[in-house]
Amino acid sequence: MPDAGAAVLLRGGSVVGPDGLHRADVLVDGGRVTAVDTGLHAPDHASTIDCGGRVVLAGAVDAHAHAGSRVFDEDVQLALLRQGVTTIVTGQDGVGPAPGDGTWADRYFAAIDGPHPRYRGDGIAGLLATYDGTTPVNVATLVPAGTVRHEVVGDEDRPATAEETAAMRALVRRGLADGALGLASGLDYVPGLYADTAELAALCREVTAADGIYVSHVRGGYEANLREGLDEVAAIVRASGVRAHVSHLHAPVDTALGALDDLAAHGVALTFDAYPYSRGCTILSMLLLPAALARPGTDDLALAVADADGRARVRAAVLERVTARPDLGPGWADQVTLSHVPSPAHHDLQGRTLTEAAALLRTEPVELAIDLLVAAALQVTAIMRVPHPRSPADLAPLVRHPSHTAGSDGIHVGTHPHPRASGTVARYLGDFVRAGLLTWPEAQRHLSTTAVEHLRLGDRGAVRAGAVADLAVVDPERVAARSTYDDPTATAAGTDDVLVAGVPVLRHGELTGATPGAGIRRGNPPAPRGVGPA
Repeated sequence: MPDAGAAVLLRGGSVVGPDGLHRADVLVDGGRVTAVDTGLHAPDHASTIDCGGRVVLAGAVDAHAHAGSRVFDEDVQLALLRQGVTTIVTGQDGVGPAPGDGTWADRYFAAIDGPHPRYRGDGIAGLLATYDGTTPVNVATLVPAGTVRHEVVGDEDRPATAEETAAMRALVRRGLADGALGLASGLDYVPGLYADTAELAALCREVTAADGIYVSHVRGGYEANLREGLDEVAAIVRASGVRAHVSHLHAPVDTALGALDDLAAHGVALTFDAYPYSRGCTILSMLLLPAALARPGTDDLALAVADADGRARVRAAVLERVTARPDLGPGWADQVTLSHVPSPAHHDLQGRTLTEAAALLRTEPVELAIDLLVAAALQVTAIMRVPHPRSPADLAPLVRHPSHTAGSDGIHVGTHPHPRASGTVARYLGDFVRAGLLTWPEAQRHLSTTAVEHLRLGDRGAVRAGAVADLAVVDPERVAARSTYDDPTATAAGTDDVLVAGVPVLRHGELTGATPGAGIRRGNPPAPRGVGPA
């Protein structure tokens, strides 16, 4: 097994230049790229990887990932590495283990992130330390604003006091000092949805001072409501001076581009991540329930439906909520597929639409949904089909936007997750690059370089001398996403060799057992380190 100081020669492949691909060998030593040229010779102590017919790319950055608690699992490692993902960014949607002891986040986002098996406290520093030398993939994190609010204000629907705002700012400041990339909010989740624009701007002043970034799941559900959510982000930028990034942007492409370009013309340039799929995925409680019944770790819903009158009121509230959504409407139950249902009595419903599942059990979709949420203490996820699917050609103008980065929003919990977790980067390379919708230079920028630059992920994101050797070797003819809505965990094809910090972590499509990954700290990424089996 090579160690962090061993040399590796990637011989006979191509690398990305300004105008496309060109033939070059890549020599790696001491965890960094030391030379990129033709005819390089391997030192005596080097190993060699034959890259003939393949492309050596900078390792992909998943700018919006929910794998921070699952990255210790080999199946999740394979799902990431077989796409060429070498770094993931966590703490998304305003929920994460730190600060605090992790129990609230483990409970609330159990169906999205899963419980963290190693973190037990000590803030962002303690969380990042759990990844040092324990995983083949790098992990960065944002300070989750919802967790911060929970720690200080609880889950109450009210403005924070001046004293509470000061306490929240102190938690954000400490998280940034510990190495967090910035601050993440989830403004459709409890308690993030209770934070107003002024509170978020106050927290973002700490982010601005540290040259961090504000990342937001915007308020209002995206799609037709996108501009309202973006306008709030713009107001936060103007009030705090923060750099801002929009999570999992999905909307009609013309609407999205028009809003982004208009805001940029008025002085607010936003970056964003997106995945190349039309369907979304979220926790069912956020989709169906009024916020007062969707508070994590409570029995609010069970108590509300304990008698017939209460159940009738909840039923009416759910129906009013879903039929009012422009992306759902009267046929909502046909558009919602059950993804993760942890209650044992309902496992066989995973992968079925609510309409199909209700018919199987001879009940109505709204009644089944309430029963599932009560039985699983709200920990149910669902995939949502949009009325008008968007093809790669439809999405291409958004993907080519210079502010776009790849983010899977991938969930690795349950037996029937969204296929984006195992396929986002591979789909970009297979469906977009091979179809001529993206060039290879554009692909490397959108899959790696732009995220590295905006998130301050250190000296990586390009195949050049001096850069950290996070590299993926891709077969341009074979690369493809194999995960589908019917087979969502199938791993991608065409990326069989991956290095992290110069150490091979995937060889011939299999894990090597090396764990050179690290918790990436903003502004001070750790040097390449331990590589032994986990």
